[in-house]
Parts: sequence; structure tokens; C-alpha cells
Amino acid sequence: MGGDLLPEESMLFTIVLHAATALSTIIVFRKDIITLLKGLFQFKWNDEFKFSLKIVISMVPAAVVGVLFEEEIETLFDKQILLVGAMLLLTGFLLFMASRAKKTENDVSFTHSFIVGISQAIAILPGISRSGATISTTVLLGVDKEKAARFSFLMVVPLILGKIAKDLLSGDLTASGDNTIPLLFGFVAAFVSGLLACNWMIAIVKKSKLIYFSIYC
Repeated sequence: MGGDLLPEESMLFTIVLHAATALSTIIVFRKDIITLLKGLFQFKWNDEFKFSLKIVISMVPAAVVGVLFEEEIETLFDKQILLVGAMLLLTGFLLFMASRAKKTENDVSFTHSFIVGISQAIAILPGISRSGATISTTVLLGVDKEKAARFSFLMVVPLILGKIAKDLLSGDLTASGDNTIPLLFGFVAAFVSGLLACNWMIAIVKKSKLIYFSIYC
């Protein structure tokens, strides 16, 4: 949009927006997250601990790819318009297939969580919607659509927070007093739109209307 932000300032702004959307997701799924944390630290083989373990398993592929191939991934974001277009078509195809999936009441299994984790790792590529890819993959694996959306949003929160922490600790970011107001406006906008988007997305997935996103892509 014609901005003249330095790369470091642009990165800081991006991190602030990610923090806002992560916070909005945490608020929408606060009950689930509290249950997850309780299950994770109880160390009892109950449903809460199993679900927490599935979230951890789903994070592994993206975390490994993000750490080991960070430089290679960054090159894919350098004016690769054809790649972006192709990946948008792939996302649209996945969403179209998921919109035609039969209704079930199945939960996410350990195998599902790893496969969806691979889908999330692939979604690091520019042009692939992370939520679109993970929800579509989960639904195509035969999982209930609402549970698929819930799992998709919960599995990304730890990764976003981890990426934010990594970028903040890198020492490559710069901040000045002049940035405070734009950062605040950006945070509020991303937070409010994040709250709306989370609830809206869950409602749309629940009603099996993924075809709308497919056409959009």
C-alpha cells in the first residue's frame, strides 16, 4: 500500500498482528485451552490428556520444517506469484472436496493429528490457507466438521506464540515511539477481526458451507 516501513519495523508490525489474532483465538477457545492445560499437566491417561497430546503431535511437523528450512521458506515469499496462484488453486480444491464430505461425529485420532500436522507444515507455503488446509484435511479424514474447525484453531496457537517468542528473542526487531499508535491500531483491528473470524468460520464449517471459500480461492 505504498508504505516505507523498514523490514525490521514491518516484521514488528507483523508480530503484533499475530499476537492479536492469537489472543482472539485464545479468548474464543478459552474453555478448551483451560481443559487442555489441565489435561497436559495432570499426566493421567484421560480424554483431556489425550487431546492435549494430539495437539502437541500436530505441532511437530510445522515446527521441524519451520526451524530446519527457515531460509529456504523465506525465498518462496519473494515475488513467487505463480506459486501463490497454484497453491490457492490447491486450497480451493481441498475445500471443495471437504464441502462434499459426508457428515460424521468422529473425533480426531492420534493418526489424524499427525497427518493434519503435515498439512499444516505444507501450509507454510505461500498461497495455502493454513486453516483451510487443516480443516479440509481433518474433514476428509472423516472427522466431524465442527470438531475439525476446533482442532485447527487450537493447534496453531502454540505455534504462533512460539514464532512470536523466537522473533522477539532474535534481536532483529526495532521499535520507536513513533510506532506506538500504528501498532496499537493494528493490534485492535486484528484482535476484533480475529474474534469475528473465529466465530464466523466455525459457524460456516458447521453448516458445511466450505464451498464458499473454495470458490473464493
